[in-house]
Amino acid sequence: MSDRNLENLPARIAGLLLEIGAVTLSPDEPFTWTSGLRSPIYTDNRLTISHPAIRDEIAEGFAALIRAHHPACEAVAGIATGGIPHAAWVAQKLNLPMLYVRDKAKGHGKGNQIEGVLVPGRKVVLIEDLVSTGGSSLKAALAAREAGAEVLGVLAIFTYQFPEAARAFEEAGIPLRTLTDYGTLIGEAHRRGIVGERELALLKAWRENPREWGKDQTR
Repeated sequence: MSDRNLENLPARIAGLLLEIGAVTLSPDEPFTWTSGLRSPIYTDNRLTISHPAIRDEIAEGFAALIRAHHPACEAVAGIATGGIPHAAWVAQKLNLPMLYVRDKAKGHGKGNQIEGVLVPGRKVVLIEDLVSTGGSSLKAALAAREAGAEVLGVLAIFTYQFPEAARAFEEAGIPLRTLTDYGTLIGEAHRRGIVGERELALLKAWRENPREWGKDQTR
């Protein structure tokens, strides 16, 4: 992928996620997340690893973002678990060291939270598959920073664009960039005829007030 094609990347990745069912839109029969939140969208970006052409497109997108925004990057770190395979493919493309960050330190052996070689002061970009509130991604980034890395930023395949996530990353001083996002995805779904005007309005309403949306709906 040429870096000059970055402007077309969000719609292209959104289309691929829709094509393989990594993202399911169901505004009339919402899903219930583990948190209890009612949602018209369910995302499983782990499906991308089973599609060689798509996972390569994602890796090329991440590599282009790193070249454009973090050219000083010296290592790529995957955030467990969804970001690990993508970080490996990106690191291979950029010929950089790769490591990964667990959600917590191991309870045995050396008790590592970070696996791989992290040289103190090394400039690192972290890779994630999905950002919702941003809590787990930031936890990993801060763990890398505490271990001595200079965290340049976090990259993810997809974000729900929750304001609380944007605030959390801004407060931590860690840039967040994604290959695609909720707004782009529902727009692409509408363009492809997957959802109509009424469904699109419901999807937009959820984005504006996800905690109140759908309380009177059942699945």
